[in-house]
Amino acid sequence: MSNPIEAPFKAWECTGCGRIEAPQPCLGICQDRAVELVHAEAYRQLQADNAKMRDLILRLARTSPREGAWESGYRALQARAAELLERLDRHEPPGSVSE
Repeated sequence: MSNPIEAPFKAWECTGCGRIEAPQPCLGICQDRAVELVHAEAYRQLQADNAKMRDLILRLARTSPREGAWESGYRALQARAAELLERLDRHEPPGSVSE
Protein backbone atom coordinates (compact mmCIF):
# COMPACT_ATOMS: atom_id res chain seq x y z
CA MET A 1 0.00 0.00 0.00
CA SER A 2 1.24 3.50 -0.71
CA ASN A 3 1.21 6.35 1.80
CA PRO A 4 -1.46 5.45 4.42
CA ILE A 5 -2.87 8.98 4.39
CA GLU A 6 -4.59 9.14 1.04
CA ALA A 7 -7.52 11.05 -0.34
CA PRO A 8 -10.89 9.39 0.21
CA PHE A 9 -12.10 7.22 -2.64
CA LYS A 10 -15.62 6.85 -4.04
CA ALA A 11 -17.60 3.70 -3.41
CA TRP A 12 -21.24 2.69 -3.49
CA GLU A 13 -23.26 1.75 -0.45
CA CYS A 14 -26.66 0.06 -0.73
CA THR A 15 -29.32 2.05 1.14
CA GLY A 16 -31.18 -1.19 1.86
CA CYS A 17 -28.61 -3.77 2.95
CA GLY A 18 -25.50 -1.62 3.53
CA ARG A 19 -23.38 -3.48 0.96
CA ILE A 20 -20.37 -1.46 -0.20
CA GLU A 21 -18.86 -1.77 -3.67
CA ALA A 22 -16.15 0.08 -5.51
CA PRO A 23 -15.48 1.33 -8.13
CA GLN A 24 -18.85 0.79 -9.83
CA PRO A 25 -22.46 0.61 -8.66
CA CYS A 26 -24.46 -2.58 -8.29
CA LEU A 27 -26.43 -3.64 -11.39
CA GLY A 28 -29.07 -5.51 -9.35
CA ILE A 29 -32.19 -4.35 -7.56
CA CYS A 30 -30.38 -2.45 -4.80
CA GLN A 31 -30.61 1.32 -4.52
CA ASP A 32 -27.18 2.88 -4.21
CA ARG A 33 -25.80 6.16 -2.99
CA ALA A 34 -22.22 7.42 -3.26
CA VAL A 35 -20.16 7.52 -0.06
CA GLU A 36 -16.55 8.48 0.67
CA LEU A 37 -14.29 6.02 2.49
CA VAL A 38 -10.76 6.09 3.84
CA HIS A 39 -8.51 3.19 4.78
CA ALA A 40 -8.80 2.14 8.42
CA GLU A 41 -5.03 2.48 8.86
CA ALA A 42 -5.16 6.12 7.75
CA TYR A 43 -8.08 6.78 10.11
CA ARG A 44 -6.24 5.20 13.04
CA GLN A 45 -3.13 7.23 12.28
CA LEU A 46 -5.16 10.44 12.22
CA GLN A 47 -6.78 9.49 15.53
CA ALA A 48 -3.35 8.92 17.09
CA ASP A 49 -2.02 12.19 15.65
CA ASN A 50 -5.08 14.00 17.02
CA ALA A 51 -4.49 12.47 20.45
CA LYS A 52 -0.86 13.66 20.46
CA MET A 53 -1.89 17.19 19.44
CA ARG A 54 -4.64 17.23 22.08
CA ASP A 55 -2.14 16.08 24.72
CA LEU A 56 0.20 18.92 23.79
CA ILE A 57 -2.62 21.48 23.90
CA LEU A 58 -3.81 20.19 27.29
CA ARG A 59 -0.27 20.40 28.68
CA LEU A 60 -0.01 23.99 27.49
CA ALA A 61 -3.44 24.92 28.86
CA ARG A 62 -2.91 23.27 32.26
CA THR A 63 0.68 24.30 32.92
CA SER A 64 1.41 27.08 35.36
CA PRO A 65 5.10 27.97 35.21
CA ARG A 66 7.02 28.85 38.33
CA GLU A 67 7.96 32.45 38.89
CA GLY A 68 10.90 33.26 36.62
CA ALA A 69 10.88 29.79 34.99
CA TRP A 70 8.24 30.29 32.32
CA GLU A 71 10.77 30.38 29.49
CA SER A 72 12.21 26.89 30.10
CA GLY A 73 8.68 25.41 30.21
CA TYR A 74 7.70 27.29 27.09
CA ARG A 75 10.86 26.14 25.27
CA ALA A 76 10.17 22.51 26.25
CA LEU A 77 6.59 22.70 24.91
CA GLN A 78 7.83 24.46 21.79
CA ALA A 79 10.38 21.69 21.14
CA ARG A 80 7.71 19.03 21.66
CA ALA A 81 5.36 20.81 19.25
CA ALA A 82 8.11 21.16 16.61
CA GLU A 83 8.95 17.44 16.93
CA LEU A 84 5.29 16.50 16.56
CA LEU A 85 4.82 18.73 13.50
CA GLU A 86 7.95 17.30 11.88
CA ARG A 87 6.71 13.75 12.42
CA LEU A 88 3.28 14.62 11.04
CA ASP A 89 4.90 16.12 7.94
CA ARG A 90 6.82 12.86 7.41
CA HIS A 91 3.72 10.72 8.16
CA GLU A 92 5.63 8.60 10.64
CA PRO A 93 3.71 5.97 12.58
CA PRO A 94 2.04 6.98 15.84
CA GLY A 95 4.07 6.66 19.03
CA SER A 96 7.37 7.86 17.59
CA VAL A 97 7.29 11.21 19.43
CA SER A 98 9.09 11.19 22.75
CA GLU A 99 6.85 11.38 25.77
